[in-house]
Amino acid sequence: MNARSATALLAGLLITHTAFAADPAATTEHARGRYLIAVGGCNDCHSPGYAESGGALPEAEWLTGSNVGFQGPWGTTYAGNLRASAATLDEAAWLALARTPLRPPMPSPSLRAMTDADLVAVYRFIRGLGPAGQAVPAYVPPGGAVRTPYVDFTPRSPSGALARN
Repeated sequence: MNARSATALLAGLLITHTAFAADPAATTEHARGRYLIAVGGCNDCHSPGYAESGGALPEAEWLTGSNVGFQGPWGTTYAGNLRASAATLDEAAWLALARTPLRPPMPSPSLRAMTDADLVAVYRFIRGLGPAGQAVPAYVPPGGAVRTPYVDFTPRSPSGALARN
C-alpha cells in the first residue's frame, strides 16, 4: 500500500468514525428500535414471508403489511403496513396510536407497556426504512365478506362450545 492509498484509507475511516461519533445516540436508538421489532415479534405478522423464511427476510422487506387476515369474534383484521403509517405520522401521533387499544391479534397491552423512548426508537427505525409496500385490506366486521386468505382465531372446544380456562 502506498502513502496515497494509506492516506485515503485513513481519511475514510476517520470520516466514518466521525459520522458515528457525531451522534452515537442515533446509532444506539436505531439498533434499539431494530432489536425491539425483532424481539417483539412485529415481523411475524407485519412482514410477509418473515416467519416462513425463519427470520431470513431481508430488512428492506420488513413491515410492509399483509393481505392475510386474522379472523375471530372481533371480525377480520390485517397487519398494517407500518412503513406507510410511520411515513404519515409524527412521533406524537405514533405514540398516541401505540397507546390506543387495537383489535386482536395486535398485542396492544405489550405496546402500552413499552416506554415512550422504546416506542420512539421503534418509530424512528421504521421511518428510517422508508415507505414501501401497498395498503392492506380494510377491517371486516364480524359476519362480513372476507375476500382474502385468513387465519381463523375462533376458540373452539371438542364439543363446539367455547373453551374456558
